[in-house]
Amino acid sequence: AAKDLEKDLEEVKVSLENKTLALQRIQVMVALRNKMKQNDNDSRLIMETTKHIVTLSKTIIDYQQQVREKEQKLIDIKRKRLSLKKAGGQKLLQIHTMMKKQKEEQAGMNVSTTLEKMRDNFQKERHITTIIQNVFQNIIIGSRVNWAEDPYLKAIVLQLEKNV
Repeated sequence: AAKDLEKDLEEVKVSLENKTLALQRIQVMVALRNKMKQNDNDSRLIMETTKHIVTLSKTIIDYQQQVREKEQKLIDIKRKRLSLKKAGGQKLLQIHTMMKKQKEEQAGMNVSTTLEKMRDNFQKERHITTIIQNVFQNIIIGSRVNWAEDPYLKAIVLQLEKNV
């Protein structure tokens, strides 16, 4: 209850101050109007000062408008920068993913290249072995030994025949 009364009392004080200020402004305006009607040196000075105040007020309003526009441009630039930063992060992620994929493909190509080399080497070895077997077979046949009667030579020649 005491807090409510304090709050009400504070509101009444503020209201009284606002009304007093409004009354004082009205009194000053009335005094200025009366002085302006006198059309003397002081009234001209008051008129010039009022015109100057109006000019300054217009300038202040113009500058405030410029400030608002500049603040809006700054906000737009910050938004654009943020979106560019996000886009840059996404591009970086894409580049990273692409590089990883390329490395995997290259590793796969390296395995496939290695397998290809091994196959080529195997083919060469097979060819050399076939030549050696043919040479050996021709040596046996060329020696005019009856290899068909010798079971050991017969087994060798037939084995060479199978491998070729």
